[in-house]
This record gives sequence, structure tokens and C-alpha cells, in this order.
Amino acid sequence: MYLIVGLGNPEPQYSNTRHNMGFDVINELSKESNIKVSKSKFDAYYGMGEINGKKVILVKPQTFMNASGESIAKFKKFYKISNKNIIVTYDDMDLNQGTIRLKAKGSAGTHNGMKSVVENLNTEEFIRIRVGIGSPKYKDDIINYVLEPIPKREREILDNSIKKAKDSILEILENGIDKAMNKFN
Repeated sequence: MYLIVGLGNPEPQYSNTRHNMGFDVINELSKESNIKVSKSKFDAYYGMGEINGKKVILVKPQTFMNASGESIAKFKKFYKISNKNIIVTYDDMDLNQGTIRLKAKGSAGTHNGMKSVVENLNTEEFIRIRVGIGSPKYKDDIINYVLEPIPKREREILDNSIKKAKDSILEILENGIDKAMNKFN
């Protein structure tokens, strides 16, 4: 079984922000696989089903970004999911818009949501898919940049990244992380 998690913030005013790329990837995957992410458990919305012959749980934590790991750890423990079968997707300012990066393991970097995931899972060994959102012009404008509505001129670029991230998850499920990294990185 795979636990596929998108990081984001739960309230409606955050739905069209750069910080919700993880939720957007889960929404795209949910549509394509016809798995509704509408049940509630462990401070998250989730849905269960099958993709490419693999049992999956799609999860959108509702704890706000900085506490995302709490929800993920509860799903992992309850369903006895191996770290190698956890996939977390999220926004990343260190990548240009339009790009994604897959890693089989690694540090949380500067992303507070990922810091929570690493801390609560007590490991850095899980798959992550970073969706590039670019960075603000001024470093002291980070909070506004990630939480402001996405301008129309950027939406199409980010939508393409979301689709690539969704496709990379399908590739991981079909052929494994190594082949997915070779194809999408």
C-alpha cells in the first residue's frame, strides 16, 4: 500500500496559492484515478483506491502546513505503511516554476511542512516530489509570495508542473522511484 500525500493549507483562501501545490497534485491524481478525497480521519481528507494495480491512500492533511507530519504519521502507523511507500508532494521555492524534482530521500530543506513530516516520521527516507514555484523578488516577502493568489500569467506554468508531478507519481507506482527520477528529473 502507498500513502500519497499533498501538502497545503486547508482553508479556502489558500486554495489558489503557490503553497498549495501539493493539494493541487492530489486533486489532479484524484480526478484521473477516480478516487474521491472526501473521507475524514487523522486530521486529513483522504480517499482509498487502486492506481496501476497498487492500493493507495490519497491524503490532504488539514492541520495547516507546519503540522502536516502529525497527520501523515498517524496514517503510516494505522495502515502499517513502509517509509519507502510514502510519497509526499509539495511546493519548493528553490526550483523554477515549471520544474519538478523527485528524490527517494533527503533533508527537509527550508520547507516547514517538510520539517514537520521528517520530524513526525522520524526519518528522511521517503519519496518526495517537489513542485517548483520560483522565489519572490525580495527575500523578506516569502510569506506573501507563497500565500498570495497565483497571478493568471503563472497559473498555466504551475498547472503544467502539477500535471508533471501527477504523472511522476503514476510512473513511481508503475516502475519505481529510480525509473521515475530518470524520466522526470
